[in-house]
Amino acid sequence: MEHRMQGFENKHAVVTGGGSGIGLAVARALAGAGARVTVASRNLERSKAATRDLDGVDALLLDVTDPDSVATAFESAGPVDILVNNSGIALSASFENTTLEQMNQVLAVNLTGVALCMQAVLPAMREKDAGRIINIASTAGLKGYAYTSIYAASKHGVIGMTRSLALELATTSITVNCVCPGFTDTEIVADAIANITSKTGRNEDEALAELVKHNPQKRLISPEEVAGTVLWLCQHDSSSINGQAIAVAGGEIM
Repeated sequence: MEHRMQGFENKHAVVTGGGSGIGLAVARALAGAGARVTVASRNLERSKAATRDLDGVDALLLDVTDPDSVATAFESAGPVDILVNNSGIALSASFENTTLEQMNQVLAVNLTGVALCMQAVLPAMREKDAGRIINIASTAGLKGYAYTSIYAASKHGVIGMTRSLALELATTSITVNCVCPGFTDTEIVADAIANITSKTGRNEDEALAELVKHNPQKRLISPEEVAGTVLWLCQHDSSSINGQAIAVAGGEIM
């Protein structure tokens, strides 16, 4: 089985939710490796501003929960060689206090949205018999954390879907993998820290310590560390890495 993704030149990557945090770091890494990158998110102006100084990076509007928006965005983007499903939302609440509306919103973005975007890129990848799909999951997809039941369920779902699709595509030159960061230095974690301080009375240092206690290195993961793992999965020498859920978590045992 010949693999034709020798490098990143002339490759087109789409990164969903790429206007900040992990998505933006991934877009920078792929562009730096020579790929043409399209950052797709619901906040088009923010994505344009964040990527303005990056060569070879464009931005377009995408709501991963809306099938029509997905179809329009990927038709506009054109054939995709690398898809990084990074769009996601986090919810921290007790299971008993989580509403049906919150459940549906988290699952729509974190799980169904990933499925819709993968379906959108697969026809062109199959035609070329080449491609990389990388889904940004979470260590919450590999284990449980208190007060994240629905978020964890959505990320477990992404990992299960990834493993199943990888088997369906195993005789092609398309691979499907997950990257599972631990708590990462992004706006989502900043919001989590603010939530902890407001609800518990702890200061920011105490709230941060609560989040990083699971990481043996006792620190937040950097977005660039996650991006480096994504870049590795896109390389030719990673063609046998398929259906995996790779933790970037400082040695946290799942």
